[in-house]
Amino acid sequence: MKTLLALSLLTIFALDARAELNKWVDEEGVVHYSDTRPAGVNADSVRNVTGKDTAAAPAQDAPKSYVEREMELKKALQEKQAVNDKLAREKAIQEERQRNCINAQESLRTLESGTRLSAYDAKGERYYLDDAAREQRLRDAREAIRANCD
Repeated sequence: MKTLLALSLLTIFALDARAELNKWVDEEGVVHYSDTRPAGVNADSVRNVTGKDTAAAPAQDAPKSYVEREMELKKALQEKQAVNDKLAREKAIQEERQRNCINAQESLRTLESGTRLSAYDAKGERYYLDDAAREQRLRDAREAIRANCD
């Protein structure tokens, strides 16, 4: 019974503590605080005496379930794998361009050296390049350098 009485009193006092307070200054300049508005005096309402924010804390999101966390993890791993694949493709393309550049530069040096060049036809027979074929290969090498060398 005493516990019930104590609990009731605490509840009543807690309600009073949350009640609105009024602040006013009397004729002598003394500041007064009261829970009731005095008659004939201009009183200001004071809502938060403690200075602490009395607003309710924002509700936290419910914890994610195991399935949701696993799905997020899988999605993150897939995104990471996609980025890694893209970087690997770009690296392979860059390496191929670099090899093509080196081959084209080497071919251009050989063609510009003036030495007599030979090649093999479809039958496997060796023949020497004439001036027109040499000029065509020079143009091709220069174009490959423009396309592959930075």
